[in-house]
Amino acid sequence: MTLAGWLAMAAAWQTMMALMMAPTAWPWLRAARTLGQGASAAPAAEFGLGYLAAWLPFSLGLAGAQMALAARLATPDWRGGLLLAAGLYQFAPLKRACLRHCRNPLGALLQRWEAGPQRLWRLGAEHGLVCLGCCWALMATALGVGMANLAWMAALAAATFAEQALPRTGWLRPALGLGLAAAGGALLLL
Repeated sequence: MTLAGWLAMAAAWQTMMALMMAPTAWPWLRAARTLGQGASAAPAAEFGLGYLAAWLPFSLGLAGAQMALAARLATPDWRGGLLLAAGLYQFAPLKRACLRHCRNPLGALLQRWEAGPQRLWRLGAEHGLVCLGCCWALMATALGVGMANLAWMAALAAATFAEQALPRTGWLRPALGLGLAAAGGALLLL
């Protein structure tokens, strides 16, 4: 594991996270632009940079895990464990709390709004941390399934978008949890 290799892998993870989370972040970027009196895109860009900064340590960690555990991550035990853990996390109180926050961009931004320099960057970073609290386990499944598995990445992006942005999807969180836990358990039993 070289530093250059780790940074390149982290950049790949960060890019993938940004692409996958773009649909869920879009309502937040729109709300930030509106609150920032944005005839220009500057308020949304400032918020977006803060959001991406919150995901950077996670991307660095996933890159390190992928490089350190490369041979083991492809085994059914590791994949099963990752899927089972992600499934169980769907039922965690932290997941529910983060999801509640993520579903109401304008209200959450209005509650935390403050004047001053870099306010939108801080709000973006705060929201990025909450979004990370909501989605980290789902995103970590890519370690076992493979970041290059475009079908899995598309499914994760669709699931996170549906959970966070679509109305009447309260059934989705437990359904995802049961499905992931069952798939993980089956891999572990095999």
